[in-house]
Parts: sequence; structure tokens; C-alpha cells
Amino acid sequence: MPLDYAKLKSMRIEPVRHTYTRRDTMLYALGLGVGADDPTAASDLKYIYEKSLVALPMQAVTLAAAPLLLAEPEFGINYKLLLHAEQSLLVHKPLPVEGTVIGEFSVDEIYDKGASKGAILYMTRKLVDASNGDLLATMSVVSFLRGDGGFGGKSEGAPKPRPVPADRAADHSVALANPRNQALIYRLSGDYNPLHIDPEIAAIAGFNRPILHGLCHYGMAGRALIAALCDDDPSRLQRLDTRFTSPVYPGEPLHVELWNIAAGDASFRVVASERNVVVQDFGRCEYRA
Repeated sequence: MPLDYAKLKSMRIEPVRHTYTRRDTMLYALGLGVGADDPTAASDLKYIYEKSLVALPMQAVTLAAAPLLLAEPEFGINYKLLLHAEQSLLVHKPLPVEGTVIGEFSVDEIYDKGASKGAILYMTRKLVDASNGDLLATMSVVSFLRGDGGFGGKSEGAPKPRPVPADRAADHSVALANPRNQALIYRLSGDYNPLHIDPEIAAIAGFNRPILHGLCHYGMAGRALIAALCDDDPSRLQRLDTRFTSPVYPGEPLHVELWNIAAGDASFRVVASERNVVVQDFGRCEYRA
């Protein structure tokens, strides 16, 4: 059955209510490798020690996530061929270290790239503080539906991410901590896809070992950018966009390359250092200068 455009566009997604604790906030930070290099560094302790705990804004991507509605047969999506292609985060208010949040969802648009080229699905999630109704974050998720092109939809008009500068070298490069057990910790924040822990499942998917969650190395990049651009103040981060371009293996060296574009605006990409492969591209980071 082909993708049902009308049914997807009119899909009603019930809001998701999610209560999280300080322990979840600390676990998320550990899942990004915080404290891996120096567990006594004050810059890391604030994310993993309850004494003066603050939340990393990227934790929003793990909260009040939608159920796997896209896997329902009625929508006609070949869910096994779906890939998380892009992630964006707009921060409206600092994320509390604990509390209850509500996720509100919408299907924005689906673009048809052709029968042999797949389709692109845009969805938005708004994260609201249940205690006062404040909008905390707006997230956009772009999914590449590799097996669902040719359904008869429009092919033009999709938003185009901003490329990193091609005319000059990066202004800074920051190494990322990526311990070999990184995926084992990060999955405890809610993404239990066996691709990230089970060697047999990874082999079926064509990998020689389990791969790292895309949203894990997205969070790792965000942590590095907060340190490099925001004087290590997470409340200054306002926007973090990226496109996932290649898998990452737990334990392999990574680094972020960043370009200063204007005051409060930078471009970035993430590179697997030893393989010299770009694993995130079209990165955009906006922050309060």
C-alpha cells in the first residue's frame, strides 16, 4: 500500500505527558560522555551532580516523544526503511532539571522525491511545561522515507538547511568524548532500538557492530558548542540544527568543526576523525551572544 498523504496530514496525535527526575537529567548527561575525561571538572559536575544541577537543553529531544504511530499499517509507510535525517531544536526557556512536560505534535508536510528516491516527512514537537503552560522548546524532525516515494505528492518547496562555509577552513575544532560504552548509557534515556546494543541486529542492518544513536552524537555536539560558544552557559543556547550524514560507532574519535558566521550565529559539522567522514553536516547553532 502506498503512503497515504491525506491520512498522514490529518493524523491526530494525542499529547504525551512525561514526568522526569533529576536522575534522568544526570543520566542524559552521562549518556553524552559528560565526565568521561575528568569526572571532577566543575564544568561537567554541574550536569551530573545534584549539588548544583542544571539541564542540558538538548535533553528536550528525549522528553515526551511520540509513540511509533508512523509504523501503523494504515499510513502506508515502510517503517523499516525510515531514517532520521535532520533534527532541529529551538529553545524558548531553560529546561527544568525535573518536572512534567507535555509533548504536542503535528505533521507539517511530506515531499515526494520520486518512486526511486523516497519521500521526506517533516514533523514538529512542542514541549510545554505542565506546571505553568510555558513553551520550553520546539523541535523539528525530518525523516527520510526511503521506500515511500512515488505517492503523487509535491516534490518542491522543502526547507533547505544552510551549508557550512566552503570557502574557508573552520575557525575552531573541538574533540568529543565518545567512550566505547556510550550507546549503552545513552539508550537508558529512552531509545531502546536494538540496533545500538545488539550485534546480531546490527549485522542484519549491515554494520559490523552496533552504532551510536544519532541523537546521542547530536547532544555531544551541542555540549561542545555550549562550551565553545556560550562560555559553558547552557541557558544561552537558542537553536541547534543538524543533518545526519553517516553512522557513528561508539568509541571512535570525533570532533566538531565550527565556523563563526555572525554574533550569536555559527555553523558546524561533526567528523569521525580517523575515518575522515562527515557524520553531521549543515549544522547551525544560534546563541545569546
